[in-house]
Amino acid sequence: MSAGPDAAGGQPGQAPGAPTSPGAPAAPRTPARGLLVAGAAEVATLAGGLRRGAAQADVALAPAGTAVACHDGRIVAVGPEGEAGDALAAALVAAGADPRAFDRLDATGATVTPGLVDPHTHLLFAGSREDEVGARARGATYLEILAAGGGILATVRATRAAPDDVLLAHGRRWLARMLRHGTTTVEAKSGYGLDATTELRLLAVAGRLAAEGPVDVVPTFLGAHAVPAEVRDAHRGDPAAAVEAYVEAVIDEQLPAVAGQGIARSCDVFCESGVFSAGQARRILRAARVLGLDVRLHADELAPSGGAELAAELGALSADHLGAPSPAGIAALAASAAAGRPVVAVLLPTVPWFLGLDAREPARELIAAGVPVALGTDFNPGTSPVASLPLVMAAAVVRLGLDPAEALAATTVNAAAALGLRDRGALEPGLRADLVLWDVPTHAQIPYWAGADLVRSAVIRGRVVAGA
Repeated sequence: MSAGPDAAGGQPGQAPGAPTSPGAPAAPRTPARGLLVAGAAEVATLAGGLRRGAAQADVALAPAGTAVACHDGRIVAVGPEGEAGDALAAALVAAGADPRAFDRLDATGATVTPGLVDPHTHLLFAGSREDEVGARARGATYLEILAAGGGILATVRATRAAPDDVLLAHGRRWLARMLRHGTTTVEAKSGYGLDATTELRLLAVAGRLAAEGPVDVVPTFLGAHAVPAEVRDAHRGDPAAAVEAYVEAVIDEQLPAVAGQGIARSCDVFCESGVFSAGQARRILRAARVLGLDVRLHADELAPSGGAELAAELGALSADHLGAPSPAGIAALAASAAAGRPVVAVLLPTVPWFLGLDAREPARELIAAGVPVALGTDFNPGTSPVASLPLVMAAAVVRLGLDPAEALAATTVNAAAALGLRDRGALEPGLRADLVLWDVPTHAQIPYWAGADLVRSAVIRGRVVAGA
């Protein structure tokens, strides 16, 4: 079959070049062709919703001979090839199209899974920080580098100076690389502006990338990522006053502007010793929720900070990092999940690995406690310049003791839940037709071939956007 990237990011069925501006005459709508994905060696549907506890390892394998039928950007059937083809033909007829107007994507020998969802990235920034690798090798810590004006603050300086076209080109480059590794949805945080002007610029660029496609971009506001140098300088000798002044600026200035812009879906805070306390994070996130934003947390990355407890208290979508949660924090997350208010634990195992730390997130403890676990790259220039979710899956299997099936659930259905997205992450009728054909016969080999390029084809909204 022949198909190509949806470079314009148009809606399914929209004619190429159709006008999209308000008030423009609508072009005649050409009924969309369907897509039948058939012949796979294995289809892991991940059907059935969020995974936690023992269910984290259930990838809902379909019977041999299962096909996936897609039409108008959605999955219309998952079942035996004949039945799926009949359902696809019926959907085409209902849309006024020729029931034979579909393409067949040959999945012979491949594993088919939902498209991967990366729930934690710092996609947009300028510059790089390879010099910090050598500094850490000589014994400098993450917080020492930050205190000396490096780390996040170095990236802030470069990002503030970068024009929008540079940031757009950077985002396109790395989204394309993520897609080649099977990622079809990417969360993108701001946080390298630390002032209202640049934070809004970063979110606007993320919004443009989302509109372009084909990879779906989910913007998150992370104004509380660090205290900017100018605020520190204004309160020289009183670091506590500097942090408090910046918290007030985030609440009073940045958040209202972000909410008014209408691009960010959620608000995140770096809740960590030496950055923002649990109390300060609580104030920011409560203010964000009043303005209609979902809430998320960088929690307990380096030491227990009360982040996990706060995430449970607020009913956050996710608590991310969790390199060192307290026993009370894990218990709070477990209680929240047991009460039907699950907070997804988003683990980022390439971060301690890249930082050269022996610390490992307590993945097995979290799963045993019934906390749903997701995985993300934490793609960023300083602590995890990693764009491949399959590599993260391999790290989670090797370093954290996850089963390959648990790692797949953690990068599909659970990762979607961490973003509050219920329309993807599984192969079920009615959900977005985002899926990947892997050039291996079983999902267990996706993390096994660590670092390999395994994607044969990627499909987003029922259109082949990578491979053939």
